[in-house]
Amino acid sequence: MDEKEFDYLNVIPLVDVMLVLLTIVLTTSTFIATGGIKVELPKTQESEEIQDLHPRTVVINKEGRIWLDAEEMSLDQLTAILEGFDRETPILVRADRELVLQGFVDVFAAIRQCGFTRLSLQTEQSP
Repeated sequence: MDEKEFDYLNVIPLVDVMLVLLTIVLTTSTFIATGGIKVELPKTQESEEIQDLHPRTVVINKEGRIWLDAEEMSLDQLTAILEGFDRETPILVRADRELVLQGFVDVFAAIRQCGFTRLSLQTEQSP
C-alpha cells in the first residue's frame, strides 16, 4: 500500500478550538468583572456610562455589609483605606435597592468626607 506524504497541516480545527476557548475566557472574565456579591440594583429611566475604565467599587448589600473591591470591611475600615487613595479616583457605589436609605447615606457621606468628588451610583435601566 502506498502512503502519501504529509504535504500540509490543516489548521481550521485548531482555529475553531481557539475561538471556543477565547469565548469561554471572555464570558468568565465578564462574570468576574461584575463581581460575585449579589445585589439587586435600583432601576432608573436614565443612565450614563462611566467613562473611566478603572473605578474603585464599593458594594453595599441589603443587610448593610460593605465591600471595597470585593473585600468585606466595616465603615471605619473603608474610610481608613480610602484615605490612602488619590482624591481623583472615581468611586462606583453599587447599593442593593432594598437597603435601608440610612445605610446608603452613611457610606456615601463617609466617602464624601474623605474628599472624593467623582462618585457614581450604579443602577439598572428600567424597561
